[in-house]
Amino acid sequence: MKTKDQLQDSCIKLVPIFSNLTEDEMLEVAYISHHKKYAKGDMVYMEGDTGDKLFVVHEGKIKISRLTESGKEQVIRVLGPGDFMGELSIFSGQPMNDYAQSLGDTNVCMVNGKALKELMKKYPSIAFKVMEELSQRLEKVESVVEGINLHSVESRLAQALLDLSDEFNEITLPTTKADLASQLGISQETLSRKLTMFEDEHLIKQIGHRRIIIINQKQLQKYIEQ
Repeated sequence: MKTKDQLQDSCIKLVPIFSNLTEDEMLEVAYISHHKKYAKGDMVYMEGDTGDKLFVVHEGKIKISRLTESGKEQVIRVLGPGDFMGELSIFSGQPMNDYAQSLGDTNVCMVNGKALKELMKKYPSIAFKVMEELSQRLEKVESVVEGINLHSVESRLAQALLDLSDEFNEITLPTTKADLASQLGISQETLSRKLTMFEDEHLIKQIGHRRIIIINQKQLQKYIEQ
């Protein structure tokens, strides 16, 4: 059994699905987990891999994506510390249906899936937290689908920029602009044109490849309300 000192270095305390557990109960989860480090560009798992682990991001970022029939990458989401993936394959027994790629130096905590399901029987709060997280993901997916069907490219981009901005109205993109375009359901060329348009209208300022400053939040908001 791992010690409480070792628990401090574990990912377990970061994960919302384990937040209702006591420290001793968290130690039980830590006991069935181990860490693995990845460099930028490394694949954490690929489509078709056996889904027998819960992957938890401890440090760094991971991109989750799928490939269309034409071979085009569709970015699903980007995970940061405390986020997890692989839960659907654990419960369904089916192989992984997406790709997980490290976006930089990343430390991943892997929890044994079979042992985790046994702990869920013992601590139902874990299962309820997983369900809560999956419900939130489904809601986000529905919002994305609704946005693509009902809102203009400008509206979707304006919303994404406001969502990504911090309290200083600055944005550091967690992925490339190509990945952002994929998440918005548009081409990279369209994204570049619309960002340039916003910049020409003095709504934003682009600095380098990933940094954006929102200059006029109120006017940017009007694109969402159209």
